[in-house]
Amino acid sequence: MKTIENEIKNELSKIYDLDFDLEKFYEFLLDDEKLAPSVDFCNGLRLFIAKDPFECIISSICSANNSIARWTKSIDKIKHNWGEKVEFDSGIFYGFPSPNQFLDFYETPIEEADADGHSYEIECYTHNMKSCGVGYRAPYMKKASQMILDEMDLNDIFNMDYEEAFDLILKMPGVGPKVADCILLYGFGFEEAFPSDVWIKRIVSHLYFDGEEISADKTRDFGIEHFGDYAGYAQLYLFHYARKSGLMEKIRK
Repeated sequence: MKTIENEIKNELSKIYDLDFDLEKFYEFLLDDEKLAPSVDFCNGLRLFIAKDPFECIISSICSANNSIARWTKSIDKIKHNWGEKVEFDSGIFYGFPSPNQFLDFYETPIEEADADGHSYEIECYTHNMKSCGVGYRAPYMKKASQMILDEMDLNDIFNMDYEEAFDLILKMPGVGPKVADCILLYGFGFEEAFPSDVWIKRIVSHLYFDGEEISADKTRDFGIEHFGDYAGYAQLYLFHYARKSGLMEKIRK
């Protein structure tokens, strides 16, 4: 029993990044006059590291050009449709499908209906990726699954340096620099990654470039160079601070 308890504690410690030294990070933030106020707004905030890197890859592909509410709903539908069902007293939960399972998913209701011989009206076919709301990302998800099965061992990525891992993940279909950094940060724990979307670009521009228009690449390069090994945490704190402090509304365009 003690062994199981220790395994659970270790797993939870990894997921909630409990070994990360927040106090040391706060010392770093307090030396940066632009980010020092974030310590009060974000005190205790930690990264959430995915237990399953493959789920993080698919979720990150789904998040591209998508709202948080929409892509999380899509991932929940995928899990409900094809994930392993587990029942507890507290409720019913679903695991995440494997790469092999993804290869067998129908992409559209028409594809599902064709396989079934059109036994029902087309709106009755909901066991397909389009019905989960992933849209044009469906083929990217299937191709990424195929690539993982054929060309890479995800466990190897944990032993790579950041740049090598970034270049590898960037080869996946549907993955640009921002999505690659999200995968590396939240899927593999590369804390030197700095995901740069439109909001992070605006926040960095406002705080460090006097509102000057900067590109996503320049934002990413700045974050990696300026924050170093703390880049991932700095990105998390920048975004949360902007939301909580009212800065987000100030820079909204």
